[in-house]
Amino acid sequence: MLDPAIDVHQHLWPPEFISALRRRREPPMLAGWTLHLTGEPPYQVDPADHDPAQRVKREREDADRVLVSLSSPLGIEWLPAAQAAPLLDAWHDGALALPEPFGAWAATSMTEPDPRHVAAALDRGCAGLQIPADAMATPSALERVGELLAECERRDRPVLVHPGGAAPPPGKVPGWWAPVVDYVAQQQAAWWSWHAAGRTSFPRLRICFAAGAGLAPVHHERLTARGGDFEKIDPSTFVDISSYGPRAIDALVRVLGIDPVVLGSDRPYAEARDPELGEAAWQAIRRANPRRLLEGGTP
Repeated sequence: MLDPAIDVHQHLWPPEFISALRRRREPPMLAGWTLHLTGEPPYQVDPADHDPAQRVKREREDADRVLVSLSSPLGIEWLPAAQAAPLLDAWHDGALALPEPFGAWAATSMTEPDPRHVAAALDRGCAGLQIPADAMATPSALERVGELLAECERRDRPVLVHPGGAAPPPGKVPGWWAPVVDYVAQQQAAWWSWHAAGRTSFPRLRICFAAGAGLAPVHHERLTARGGDFEKIDPSTFVDISSYGPRAIDALVRVLGIDPVVLGSDRPYAEARDPELGEAAWQAIRRANPRRLLEGGTP
């Protein structure tokens, strides 16, 4: 019997969370269906993308289980804790009430990281914890969120590393700038921080880097050329394939092998693409590998 197909990375804003965003009068805020964020142009949200009934029909065609995450580019985790709290509460209340096949990643404050908040969200049913990549930009930054990671490790729950908010660049840039430049750079920095200090500090933690870790694994040849070490594949460090297609996924598999590569579509902002590596590889990416990320076990 096949494992269930699992998409570990989607976005769906439940009604409670939408209402909380609309109550704000400064970014991050939602005015009608126009999203305002610091450092990015206004974005017109499609209401259908966040209609649970419409999304249920769509998801059941592609996956048996779907995990939605609070979009870290919103910057909510970096708000002062008192401002973040009502948004985070609304996220957990709404996301955990979504109908099947949806489940949720927990989110928590990065300005006042408190493992008790993580424990409470996990106890309520969240699959694991989402961490913004900009909270893991250096090994010392990794130390700051260490108690959060330790709580997940203690409870045998995974962590999803997702791009965080974008820094506004000087001058005018196209609308794709933040996703293509800032988000990728953040994922790469988080990957290298984890490589340098994460695994030695959290030997049992399962962790997944969205968007192929910004293709950081492809740079391991440069790592070794500059004096770093890359001796073996870490079976508990995963990457999802969101926003990438056959050429990028092929490059990741050449470095990491197939076992750490998992389905994450980033829907509604992107769609997962068959990596054209054969049916066995595609089934591993959609089924066996995500199960190991969420539940543990060996390839």
